[in-house]
Amino acid sequence: MRGQWLRELGMGVRFAATGGRSGWTRTLLTAVGVGFGVAVLLLAASVPTALQNAEARKDARQPDNVFSGSVEPAGPDTLLMEWGNTTYRDLGIYGKHVQADGDPADAVRPPGVARLPRPGEMVVSPALRELLDSSEGALLAERFGDARIVGTIAPEGLKGPGELAYYLGADNLDASEGWRVTGFGSTGGERPLDTALVLLLVVMITVFLAPIVVFIATAVRFGGERRDQRLAALRLVGADVAMTRRVAAGEVLFGTLLGLVTGFALFLAGRRIAEYVTISQISVYADDLTPVWWLTLLVMTAVPVVAIVVTLAALRGVSIGPLGVFRAGTTRRRRVWWRGAALVLGVAALLYYGSTVREGRVNEWGVAAGVLLMLAGVTALLPWAVERVVSRMNGGPLAWQLATRRLQLNSGMAARAVSGVTVAVAGAVALHMLFSAVEVQQTKEVGRESLRDRAEASAEIEDAAEFEPFVQRYARTEGVESAYGWLGSYATVDVEPDADGYLPGTGVRVADCRTLRALFAAESCADGDAFLVGSPHVQEAEVRPGDRLNLAEIPEEPDGPRPEPVWWTVPEDARTLSDTYAEAGYFVGVVATPGALDASRLSELSAGAVLETAPGDADALEHVRNTAGLREFQERAQPLGGTVFTSEFVTIRNALFVGALVVMLVIAASMVVSTLEQLRERRRQLSVLVAFGTRRGTLGASVLWQTAVPVVLGLVLASAGGTGLGVLLLDMLGAQVTDWFAFLPLAGAGLGMIVLVTLASLPMLWRLMRPDGLRTE
Repeated sequence: MRGQWLRELGMGVRFAATGGRSGWTRTLLTAVGVGFGVAVLLLAASVPTALQNAEARKDARQPDNVFSGSVEPAGPDTLLMEWGNTTYRDLGIYGKHVQADGDPADAVRPPGVARLPRPGEMVVSPALRELLDSSEGALLAERFGDARIVGTIAPEGLKGPGELAYYLGADNLDASEGWRVTGFGSTGGERPLDTALVLLLVVMITVFLAPIVVFIATAVRFGGERRDQRLAALRLVGADVAMTRRVAAGEVLFGTLLGLVTGFALFLAGRRIAEYVTISQISVYADDLTPVWWLTLLVMTAVPVVAIVVTLAALRGVSIGPLGVFRAGTTRRRRVWWRGAALVLGVAALLYYGSTVREGRVNEWGVAAGVLLMLAGVTALLPWAVERVVSRMNGGPLAWQLATRRLQLNSGMAARAVSGVTVAVAGAVALHMLFSAVEVQQTKEVGRESLRDRAEASAEIEDAAEFEPFVQRYARTEGVESAYGWLGSYATVDVEPDADGYLPGTGVRVADCRTLRALFAAESCADGDAFLVGSPHVQEAEVRPGDRLNLAEIPEEPDGPRPEPVWWTVPEDARTLSDTYAEAGYFVGVVATPGALDASRLSELSAGAVLETAPGDADALEHVRNTAGLREFQERAQPLGGTVFTSEFVTIRNALFVGALVVMLVIAASMVVSTLEQLRERRRQLSVLVAFGTRRGTLGASVLWQTAVPVVLGLVLASAGGTGLGVLLLDMLGAQVTDWFAFLPLAGAGLGMIVLVTLASLPMLWRLMRPDGLRTE
């Protein structure tokens, strides 16, 4: 029995391999369709390895004491290191300043650095070197001054080939502001992902992979009508129903195995290309894109199994007899109950696991199963909806009638062709709604729109005499229209210490009335006035008029020696201010004019300047950053207007953009392949229509309508289902819907895809309408 089955499977393989030009075309279409899906699945299976390798290289370049806080003694091979991270426009740049305690040739070196740069020298990543050499990076090059590039960071010192990074040699570093490094390679400092980010990540992966699985299931059914005709011929020569099914399984298995080979080839080709592509600062080395072995095995096993199961399931609705093929779908309507059951199960799963998410725990597999069930339910409803709608379509222009009649004869094929779009849009709508809510949670507002053209520069200074030159340096910066300076420090409140021995503290700043009017809207201000400033973003001790503050330096340890107190009393007539600058979240505490508080009494001084830049000048902030330089421990500049995000959210957001781009390309390719396969199946009918005088434009319009009707119905279902899924996901987080119309741009993208697919299929349509399509054997 087993030998007979193998022979029948082999017969199917021979039909696929020796079916002539038509058979090979059908097989290659299946192989290409499955290959696209397999390539994306292998790419997804490589993500864990890519992340692990990038994280390992990131840890390998960390100073060995970066998280311990220990101070090492100087030695012949030790290295002083200080942060030098910076931002250029929207690009983050990793940087370190380095200085050998002894001979630079003997000092430890970060991974990827062949020679430690000396003062005035730097080594850079290939991507940063390319940026600095381009006209786009001319303004950034000013930030590095006269530093010469003397080397390139090798791959082992970078997270990815597109990372912007540098090491700059220095001769004035201080161990108190950085680290004395004895070696590299440190792990730690990680914090668990926020619950909302875990949920977003799970939903993102599920939403991106679901359309790929649907596409593979669709691709293995290419050529179904011709296959059924061949199986009918087998029945005529004596084959039973079971044999025809095994032959069909063998035929689709051959195309699927070719698809696996094609998928590996596409993956290997894309793997090499990926190294030269950077999207949203995400880049990977080719060697990092190595699929996890068990995921690769799962893909290799699951894809052929899915192909056979889908083929056998499709044959259940077809009666293949010696005299022809009879489709049950033409007489018996599709049932809706089991399609709705998948939706109900998905909703139930998400409601059940939603309670655990609200408690701070995410059951990744449970949530993924719920999302998949809902997406499967929405997709399963599409063939039923297409059948119901097109059965009521009558009349209209000739192109419309040709399209609707084709849909009425075989609506299942049309629905399958756009099922990938349906599941992708439904998932994308839900993902967009969830993303918008998580974005609000992971966003820190950095001021209001009124601060959009303002920046702040700050630096630690030794003496109040350094304050005025600091402000004037920024006032002369290109793009800066005005500068408002302040001197700052920190003070403790004269109250009893807490259980740990710490005293509550508050910020103290000294500024003139011009600055107070501009930053805090202090309309009534005279020298000698003092004000209290509050902010909803900063939690500090509440200070009241009449409170006594100690302006002396605060010891690092609660039980450490305390310097002589320097007392200052907040004036009784101090008024409360809260305006634009305070709402930016940068400061809370006491602001005094020089007449109320002598700046020379302050300890641990810092100088700051709030800068008004020219409206609409995109480079003004970069000029300010150039003035601040690269040593962020000593001096830094940042925008006051806009928003900043948590670093984990930025990483997931960038990955989302990359994943969405890949999925959209695959869906577009799948629709083109599906449309071409349908046209090839109709080759003879098209030639007959042209022979009888049907205009080519009419047939082209019929292809458009034939694609548009199921896509529009799919988009309606996807918008409704995706919105419902999004509401359930937001309920898990206890978040409010921020965008009820998230489906509109995604539906618009789906409609645009109809036009692109139609245009891509026109060349083949014109070719198939030639008279030689009437030939038969």
